[in-house]
Amino acid sequence: MAYPLIGSRFDMSSDISAQLQESVQTAMTQSVPLKIVGGQSKAFYGRAMEGQILSIAGHQGIISYEPSELVITARAGTPLQEISQTLAAQGQCLAFDPPHFGETATWGGTIACGLSGPARPYQGAARDFVLGVKCLNGKGEILRFGGQVMKNVAGYDVSRLMVGALGTLGVLLEISCKVLPLPAEEITLVKPMTSEKEALAQMIFWGNQTVPLTASCFDGEKLLFRLGGIAIQPAQQKIPAEVWNEGNLFWIELREQRLPFFTAAGPPLWRLSVPPTTPPLELSEEKQLIEWGGALRWLRSDLPAETIRAIVAQVGGHATLFRGGDRTSEVFHPLANELEKLHRRLKEQFDPRLILNPRRMAMNW
Repeated sequence: MAYPLIGSRFDMSSDISAQLQESVQTAMTQSVPLKIVGGQSKAFYGRAMEGQILSIAGHQGIISYEPSELVITARAGTPLQEISQTLAAQGQCLAFDPPHFGETATWGGTIACGLSGPARPYQGAARDFVLGVKCLNGKGEILRFGGQVMKNVAGYDVSRLMVGALGTLGVLLEISCKVLPLPAEEITLVKPMTSEKEALAQMIFWGNQTVPLTASCFDGEKLLFRLGGIAIQPAQQKIPAEVWNEGNLFWIELREQRLPFFTAAGPPLWRLSVPPTTPPLELSEEKQLIEWGGALRWLRSDLPAETIRAIVAQVGGHATLFRGGDRTSEVFHPLANELEKLHRRLKEQFDPRLILNPRRMAMNW
């Protein structure tokens, strides 16, 4: 079914959020499914779905940025590149190192997908840095959660609930996020290695030492560590590896999945999240790419989804079909029965007519 585009021709002098609100209210009244889009850089992620397109791409602009307070607030359609450049000009960054997957990436899409880059296990995930959001629920109501400061409160932290929800709980309008200073020094160490078992042992060992790791990776041919901080030379000397001057480019190519492992034609790409101490998984004759100190493993495989998920579940992990494969089946690891009921109840509270990105995360909602 073909659906008209909503939002791409908004009068930029008008209140775009009000027009977005009206669009959601109309869709709710008519029970029309909405497909929320920004820059489409992560359209491959999640289940394939159809709906009337609701574009937030025109809802742009950095609302406030206080470098001294380490907080930025921006509208959801703001290009991620603009935010990164604005922060870099002040010597700051998004600590969770989000992948862009294209120049059109938006701030809202980044938070809605909840993806983090190589720094995630050492500096925190996207969810850890979100302070507050303004969003539209499935009734077309504008809601605000959180603020611009860290608070320890009882109950649900709803602003962080939106991170990784893929727009199924609300249309993000504005997001406030904590930022961090760029590391004063940064260096990449590399060591030739082909043994996955040895690489995992090294990742675990150095991850437990007092060295300022900010990234780690094993690509089947070499083991790499990134160190960042102040006066990192003493830590560098502890690790028996060589300095690699091409390290900065490598970590960007890894984050953006432009390494040959990701770009070469082949079977579907699976994202496996497992305990870091998990031994090598016998899932494929192809070499895996390992990140996050052993906790994130990328796999190219034609094995049935049930087989992959059963093996990963045995070690306490979960598997996501990240790219390729059948996007109409279950892309994310199925939830346990009680947890699935909880997710569905949350969906129904925020979106009673199930119109916001329906079935993007699960076949039934």
